Amino acid sequence: MPSKFPGSPLVMTPGEPGGIAPEITAKAWAALREDEGNAFFLIGDAAHVERRASDAGLAVPIRIIATAQEAKAAFNTALPVLQRPLPCRPVTGAFATEAAPWVMATIEEAVTLCLAGAADGIVTCPIQKEALYAAGFPHQGHTDYLAQLARNHGREATDVMMLVGGGLRAVPVTVHIALKDVPSALTRETILAQARVVHAALIKNFGIARPRIAVTGLNPHAGENGAMGSEEIDTIIPAIKALQQQGLNVRGPMPADTAFFPQERGAYDAILCMYHDQALIPVKTLDFDGGVNVTLGLPFIRTSPDHGTALGLAGTGKASANSLIAAIRLARQMADASA
Repeated sequence: MPSKFPGSPLVMTPGEPGGIAPEITAKAWAALREDEGNAFFLIGDAAHVERRASDAGLAVPIRIIATAQEAKAAFNTALPVLQRPLPCRPVTGAFATEAAPWVMATIEEAVTLCLAGAADGIVTCPIQKEALYAAGFPHQGHTDYLAQLARNHGREATDVMMLVGGGLRAVPVTVHIALKDVPSALTRETILAQARVVHAALIKNFGIARPRIAVTGLNPHAGENGAMGSEEIDTIIPAIKALQQQGLNVRGPMPADTAFFPQERGAYDAILCMYHDQALIPVKTLDFDGGVNVTLGLPFIRTSPDHGTALGLAGTGKASANSLIAAIRLARQMADASA
């Protein structure tokens, strides 16, 4: 049956095969199967997904497809899988180092499919970084690996993490570093670069014609005019002024303890936060089960559930697919806005 939906499906990568990814993928398909607009296919091992879904008490039909183009026609009746057999049989609830090269290869293939126009975006299931590091993975995680893969294809990429949930879009300017290292890593140039990427993405991927961007301070009370730190005066305020001079609607620095209450959230479209927890705590508080991790600045759309591999839940059938479902829906919305 020909698809009624224009464009290409989304491609999903399998993540850590010993974690919850196989079962939440099955749950996500079951929740979305009648919504062809959110059609996706999985690059993975069909037998592994079927086995893990069955172990979790899920009866999900699976159809092996030969090309991405077959996914939409199959989506209503079965979970489409672009078959890539695992090199081992992973143990449920344990990460598999021997599967790490396979995990990396599926991500690389997803990027290639997106850049070729065969998929409208990538939804990545969680990876176990420990397993990848043991196999020689040289990157911090998904985000910088995706950016490097884009550059390998000759495309420009400046990866910026955005967390979306509860009506909030929050961007941590510094990410996976110790809190003591944040002040030295926080530069005017970094704030400028990330704000520009966010501004462009809000226009292109979210359909916001005139984005409003807020910026938090680093210190309590945004430094209180230097009484509690000089980073606002020396770094953050000069960056904000430079952005304003370039025509961007940017304001701040806002004290982080008052930046997220409802009235303030309604006054901006995205907020740049100075470090990881400053951005993630409000998103996870507002929508713990439905938060989505988005990578901006790539030449393709990428979303991911905002949680890890949850090895302890694997095989129990109790893992929630809400964040993965939200990631699929957001990727489709972004793709539609970008079309």
